[in-house]
Amino acid sequence: MNRTALVLGALLVVPLLLFLAVSLGKDPRAIDSPLVGKEAPTFTLEDLEGRVYQLAASRGRPVVINFWATWCQPCVVEHPVLLSGARRYAGRVDFVGVVYQDEPAAIRQFVATRGAWGPSLIDPGSRVAIAYGVYGAPETFIVNAEGTIVEKVTGLVTPQALERILGELL
Repeated sequence: MNRTALVLGALLVVPLLLFLAVSLGKDPRAIDSPLVGKEAPTFTLEDLEGRVYQLAASRGRPVVINFWATWCQPCVVEHPVLLSGARRYAGRVDFVGVVYQDEPAAIRQFVATRGAWGPSLIDPGSRVAIAYGVYGAPETFIVNAEGTIVEKVTGLVTPQALERILGELL
């Protein structure tokens, strides 16, 4: 009886331990996006001042679409990287921020104190975030001049990654 319980227990516990060992250290958000290689979902959103932005208007130039929020600490750390990138690639690459589950007043305050690297677009009901399969902020999608998503960065985008990706597109 005890031997049977021990064998059954081992049959249940060993696979679970193997699964945990294999999964340990993997970021559950780091899932390859099925959108890479496909046309970027189009959208029309308003910025903080009510100006309309259409992704289609950027056709012909690469676009960096960053989903971010003021409550997101990695987004705060990433902000200077995007500021620098937007300055470096001004006129050649469009940088667009889609506000992810945050309040316009908080975004206005953040931009007023830290600067803006592109329009901060309000995403009512997270429609655009859902279309892009955003799991959480920050997530960045790089769209080529033809409108195809060429890369997705989950978490912080580094200066090196931005330079590498945009360098390949320009």
